[in-house]
Amino acid sequence: MSLAITTWNINSVRLRLPIVEDFLKRVNPDILCLQEIKCQNDQFPAEAIAALGYSHIVIHGQKGYHGVAICSKMPLTEDHRQDYCGVGDSRHISAVFEWAGRRIRLHNFYVPAGGDEPNRDLNPKFGHKLDFIEEMKLLSAEAEPNTGSILVGDLNIAPLEHDVWSHKQMLKIVSHTPVETEGLLDIMRQGKWVDLMRQQVPASEKLYTWWSYRAKDWAAADRGRRLDHVWSSSDLAPLLTGIDVMKEARGWTQPSDHVPVTAHFKAA
Repeated sequence: MSLAITTWNINSVRLRLPIVEDFLKRVNPDILCLQEIKCQNDQFPAEAIAALGYSHIVIHGQKGYHGVAICSKMPLTEDHRQDYCGVGDSRHISAVFEWAGRRIRLHNFYVPAGGDEPNRDLNPKFGHKLDFIEEMKLLSAEAEPNTGSILVGDLNIAPLEHDVWSHKQMLKIVSHTPVETEGLLDIMRQGKWVDLMRQQVPASEKLYTWWSYRAKDWAAADRGRRLDHVWSSSDLAPLLTGIDVMKEARGWTQPSDHVPVTAHFKAA
């Protein structure tokens, strides 16, 4: 009994519903986690997505900004929405599902981008991002008894040297500054999370999930970053069979600047 979970910053689910539908028809994951849906709960295209077999949907939306959703073929229970930093943004949702005799809590995150200036005194958005990271350090993969954990989402940080196209040139660029990368690695260490993407692809290899809209020819330049992540508790890590980063999606009609990342698991 296999399990496939996809994470995708869709950058407006209503605008890009055609490519979401195309992806679901082609890849057919068991669960799709979306970030930056940019709509309120009642505006989410739940009917169209449910028509493709994803009848279990939990949403944490917001007008025009942010927003996360989990769309599943399997029942979702105990859904929870955490207000990180207490500012009312819709950046987190989690729910529990059952698979292969296991109880698993799935977290879906959209971490703040942090603006352009990596200085919290000059740029409040960067300060907000750092505060968000600090609060995430309290999240443990082992928080609930007899429950595995999976964490996915656009974490807006590329933590490792080969998660960006040029480590040296990116050290002062928001998403790869040392304070951010060290913070994200601290979240993993303190929360006992396993970086499943780097379990599958060695840290010595380049791995990207995002390519800027600003690039005239994103494919030729290939100046990407790994901003999207899939983590798990240690008990689930050995069940991972593969990670698919659908780079081709960046070239679709009206694409997101992020591409879908799908993690595949086998039953023990």
